[in-house]
Amino acid sequence: MSIAIFGTMILLLLLGFPMMIPLIAGSLIGFVTLFGGLGQLDTMVQQILAGIRPASLIAVPMFIFAADIMTRGQSAGRLIDLVMAFVGHLKGGLAVSTATACTLFGAVSGSTQATVVAVGGPLRPRMLKAGYKDNFVLALIVNSSDIAFLIPPSIGMIIYGVVSGTSISELFIAGIGPGILILIMFSIYSYIYAQRHNVPVEAKSSWGERGSAMRRALWPLGFPVIIVGGIYGGIFSPTEAAAACVLYALLLEMVVFREMTVSQLYATAKSTGLITAVVFILVGAGAAFSYVISFAQIPQQVLGAIGIDDMGPYAILFTISIAFFVGCMFVDPIVVILIFVPIFAPVVESAGLDPVLVGVIITLQVAIGSATPPFGCDIFTAIAVFKRPYAEVVRGTPPFILMLVTVAVLLIFFPQIALFLRDLAFAE
Repeated sequence: MSIAIFGTMILLLLLGFPMMIPLIAGSLIGFVTLFGGLGQLDTMVQQILAGIRPASLIAVPMFIFAADIMTRGQSAGRLIDLVMAFVGHLKGGLAVSTATACTLFGAVSGSTQATVVAVGGPLRPRMLKAGYKDNFVLALIVNSSDIAFLIPPSIGMIIYGVVSGTSISELFIAGIGPGILILIMFSIYSYIYAQRHNVPVEAKSSWGERGSAMRRALWPLGFPVIIVGGIYGGIFSPTEAAAACVLYALLLEMVVFREMTVSQLYATAKSTGLITAVVFILVGAGAAFSYVISFAQIPQQVLGAIGIDDMGPYAILFTISIAFFVGCMFVDPIVVILIFVPIFAPVVESAGLDPVLVGVIITLQVAIGSATPPFGCDIFTAIAVFKRPYAEVVRGTPPFILMLVTVAVLLIFFPQIALFLRDLAFAE
């Protein structure tokens, strides 16, 4: 049965079907085979509905909607201007500004693809004009967007938390440390690159210009305060914080900045609805597929074949990291989380590993895989947005992938990089 399920899924992927079709087809084959015909398909429908029932998933469309509103309004541009005013004049400052802007926008969107669009659109032309090579620029934007998967609110962490039953609030706080570490490493590399290629510096902003940029960015900086401060302070749950972000984004862009009209809001809502529909179909199909493979004991067979039960904690974490990294090189991150988390969950529990640490490592590996050839989804987002060939987009990625993998290894051996803030915030 396993051969029939996975063989059919691979064939459908190779034929170019979107990932939801192979997932549904694999689930259908499993239910028909396991339960003896089409009579038990009501169970499959029940599993699909159960997959999208958790209330925590409401946060996903909310954060997507808030990110769409900010991307179409002034919030993203004001954050970029703030960063440029303070570090744009340093050697490699424009590249550092790009990475920092990705981090800030990630802190209000939670989406790597939204970050590529919002930050890459205005900053790529400036970097090219300043003398940076396009392959470096594209790689920086694509990989810096990965920070959005770690800095709260991370859509990947929400999906992991729902599937694994882990506290989403704790996951959000734990992602901040690794996200900042990645930003520091990217900034150092950007400085070294600018020195080696003798990239000119930008004109230094006056303190008056910096003050103006700060005042203009005060409203958008309220987003991370709402998300992190609200959750940390016990004011909001993650779902409530997402709803508050949508309300705040609407007030900013329609009332304060007066950038968005009612017709534009309708178009934004429709776009969010389409994206949300795809995400929820994937989540529901993934839940049904997880039910099938769990009932058929496929995870136990696979993990038994690689001898994971005899591994120590470090070896288990490395195995999980490799599985998610490779999986996201080929398949959408949400699908990989939906399929792999139930497979590894019993092993994580039996080994006594902290599920929050595992969640941060998985989220990081998912982010890395999303920007890694051959089929990382952020690569194709960059191709669509910037209209550049595949080879040019991926040419500059190896140094960034190496830095991201280094952070993943550091997390395994030094878990307090992620858990320090979690322990501080949720100390009893």
